Amino acid sequence: MKILHNDKNVLWMGRRDVTENETKLFHAGAQAVLKFKGTKLDVTVNNCCVWGSLNLGVVIDGEMKGIPLSHDNNCTDVTLTVAENLADGVHDVIIYKRHAGNQFLFVKSFETDGEFIAPDPLPERKIEVYGDSVCAGEVIEAYDYVAQCDPEGHDSKFDNVWNSFVMQTARNINAQIHNICQGGIALFNGTGYFHMPDYIGLESTYDKTCYFPEGGDITNWDFSRYTPDIVIIAIGQNDQHNGKTDQNDRNISDPVYRNEWKTAYIKMVRDLDKHYGGAKFVLTTTILMHDADWDNAIEEIKNELNEMGIKAYHNMFSRNGAATPGHPRLSEHNEMAEELTEFIKNNVL
Repeated sequence: MKILHNDKNVLWMGRRDVTENETKLFHAGAQAVLKFKGTKLDVTVNNCCVWGSLNLGVVIDGEMKGIPLSHDNNCTDVTLTVAENLADGVHDVIIYKRHAGNQFLFVKSFETDGEFIAPDPLPERKIEVYGDSVCAGEVIEAYDYVAQCDPEGHDSKFDNVWNSFVMQTARNINAQIHNICQGGIALFNGTGYFHMPDYIGLESTYDKTCYFPEGGDITNWDFSRYTPDIVIIAIGQNDQHNGKTDQNDRNISDPVYRNEWKTAYIKMVRDLDKHYGGAKFVLTTTILMHDADWDNAIEEIKNELNEMGIKAYHNMFSRNGAATPGHPRLSEHNEMAEELTEFIKNNVL
């Protein structure tokens, strides 16, 4: 039995553009949820590699794995066997985009030797995340490098958004998630590390579906398609980097820059609040090492937002900004997910 991407028996989570022929995924963690009776499942996708070693993310009956994808940027249709030799029964499967902006993935169809049935409904609670490489689970599977710098030449092969702390937190509180995350991103255009040398900031991507030019035409997101209960914003790690000078000279302790950064941050939150009306905002950074004054500025933003009538909270991890010089690994993501889950349960829900 073969079904197309837009069949009623396919549930989707994450921002996406949809055409008659395909569902277009640009953000890490965007996923298709299916249920089928049979022993085998194939998926036909059009995978475009911008750079790096890529895998298609699959979770079948609770077991996670990666299916290797071509590194060639030929953007041609390919049919992948994501499961075979299963027991002849009912199986739950999630197919997800494992990487952020070094790939865009267009999903065409699914096929099984049995039949597709309606999957369980998605959770009613909804969260949305705006973040950087930590939220995208970059280098998370470099298990031998806990509390160390990243291994040289990792080339995205250790990336996997599924167990990033924000994806874990969504599952912990039984919530859908739209994960608007991108490695290297900062708030302002011209800062951070994403899309060098023409650095793109969150100020230009937070309201987009296709948010980088390699993916095709930049597309605006229709906020009416998804209204989260909780919005997590996890930026500030990359914002010190100035793309013009290639130096870490954007100093949050400088009063002029601090005001500019806070003003732009608040402007984005106020726009999101205008769309979502009543959502609660959790502001945070991560345990990746950084200057604590970024967190001080975020505390000020939280206070100013509350004075405006916007429900804002500031999460601080027990090892905030002090645990590791490299990307957090799985054990460190587990730590952050546990703490963030408890923060949300105790303060936000």
